[in-house]
Amino acid sequence: MRARLLAAAARRPLLLVTALYAVAAVVSALPAAARFGSAFLSTGLPGYGEAASGDHLQTSYRFWLVGHQLGRGAEPWRDPYSYQPLIEPQVVLGGWPFGFPYWPLEAALGPVVAWNLLLLAVTVGAGVLTYLWLSELRLPPAAAALGGLAFAIAPYRLVQSGGHLLGWAAVLVPLALWAFERSRGAGTPRGAHAWGALSAAALVSIPLSGQLHLALGALPLVAAYAAVRFARVPAAWACGGVLAAAAAGLAAEALVIAGSSAGEGRALEEVTRYSASPLDFASRWRLHGLERFVYLGWLTPALAVAGLVLLGRRRRGLALVLGLAAVVPALLALGTNLPGYETLRDVVPPLRYPRVPGRFLPLATLALAALAAVAAAAALARVRPRYRAPLAALLLALVAADLLVFPLRSSAADPDNAAYAALAARPPGRVLELPIFERGEGQFGSVHQYYALQAPRERPTGYSLAAEEVFAFTARFDRLECGAWLPGDREALERLGIRYVVWHGGLYEQSRTPGAWFGWRGLERAGFGSVAGRPPVVLFDPGPAAAPPPVPEPERGEPFLCDGWEDGVLLRAEGAVWLYGRGTATLEVEPKAPGRVTVIADGGPPIARTAAARAVVEVELGGLGWHALVVRAAPGLRLFDAMLR
Repeated sequence: MRARLLAAAARRPLLLVTALYAVAAVVSALPAAARFGSAFLSTGLPGYGEAASGDHLQTSYRFWLVGHQLGRGAEPWRDPYSYQPLIEPQVVLGGWPFGFPYWPLEAALGPVVAWNLLLLAVTVGAGVLTYLWLSELRLPPAAAALGGLAFAIAPYRLVQSGGHLLGWAAVLVPLALWAFERSRGAGTPRGAHAWGALSAAALVSIPLSGQLHLALGALPLVAAYAAVRFARVPAAWACGGVLAAAAAGLAAEALVIAGSSAGEGRALEEVTRYSASPLDFASRWRLHGLERFVYLGWLTPALAVAGLVLLGRRRRGLALVLGLAAVVPALLALGTNLPGYETLRDVVPPLRYPRVPGRFLPLATLALAALAAVAAAAALARVRPRYRAPLAALLLALVAADLLVFPLRSSAADPDNAAYAALAARPPGRVLELPIFERGEGQFGSVHQYYALQAPRERPTGYSLAAEEVFAFTARFDRLECGAWLPGDREALERLGIRYVVWHGGLYEQSRTPGAWFGWRGLERAGFGSVAGRPPVVLFDPGPAAAPPPVPEPERGEPFLCDGWEDGVLLRAEGAVWLYGRGTATLEVEPKAPGRVTVIADGGPPIARTAAARAVVEVELGGLGWHALVVRAAPGLRLFDAMLR
């Protein structure tokens, strides 16, 4: 009886902190949580009548693939739909481990509620696992609860949970540390090995979840932690976990990254775009976008500094590890704003791959939470017992006020789209979705992946790293989104097995892709008719035109430049221009360097000339109407004027 009472007493604080973190998870998700059943907890970008783009769509797609593939007896790490039939089905990371609980939730409740439930559950789990880890370090329950709260609602971890998997995978770090401590304190060899194995599995799960950037920081952190908290069995498991995780990361690099558009690392210009400034660490508002939102709080870091000093007096090794874990990721988040960062990338080759240098910051938030808990434990120990509960409540409230910035927003879901419902019932055939995104870049391709949950079909595009050869498709057919079809295009699509096209009017708006009206008209001229759905998402099938474009026709008096032009400069090897009228079209151009300029008017014979400076290209057009001029030249060509005479 006494043993049962003691066990119940030990569980009581855990139940209380779990309830605390559940409340904190819901509150931190406000006001987006008010639309829990109808919109994703995410970044809140506009959807313009369809699903709003964002990494949450790609992540939920990869979660869905796990159950979908297992249900059909296939490998859960393969994507059988993206970039088909251009390459073999890709190996994709990101389904492990969260795709397994997502599978039954999505089947029972749909993708929106499944995503939102899991996101809140991960927030609760982040707090609970941190609490359990800190409790093993002999911190009192109230102090450990404060540390768990600080990590659970850490603004960077939360904002990186709304779309990116980084905030989810971050919970694997306190899991690894807690399991290490349980192994260290286990009373039997069997228990020590069981907990050690869990610690190693948590480490391996970080690269398997696709978070290779987080693994670059988490593995050294756990290795250093195991060294300063050394015990033979847990240290052996931790070492094995670090080595296995490193091997998994290298395998992922070989299978997913090598040969892809990121195979040579990220350009320094990309890193600069996402490098945080010192002001970003102090601001509760997103001054420079989502990826540079690195607010760490004011009170929490102050408590952490005090905790570091106190811990250094008793456990210098642990203080050193946690101090470095708090400072180094924060410094790296500055990216190119940190003197010597470019040299550091050369010295430490793995740093060439993260596009966003703040990807290591969850480790800093965990270390700050632990050090703040140490400070809270010291403060509680210095007051009389009757004042400890009020002081603990005050500290919890102050930390919550310090860190609650409500970073999540509602993102439109469109779970029952009529066009994709019709596509799901159609005969076999691949699907092409407009607009097409050059080289699969940008987050907008995630919308195509999300609708695959409603109508799984092979498609020649995707949203992920891929072998370079697949981007020859987008380079050739990108102009179709602007209606600039050339002879042979329809036949080429048919040879690829593409029978259906889905026109996404809302995605044209989201991505600021010009030419939605021309894209619709181009489909009609190519022999496709709108057969199902309602704007902004409409399914096209071979057949006669059925409805006029649901977007206004552009002004006829001005040339219309399609995607591929920016301020009159050609960004790619090909760009389309539309002119309205009849007669002779005159294009005044200037190449960046001497070279050939080719113009194809309305799919006719190419008109080519070599230009070394500003030149005029003239082409004859047909009758009155809109005319497509496809311009091919080296990127950098400047178009000064396009007119009819």
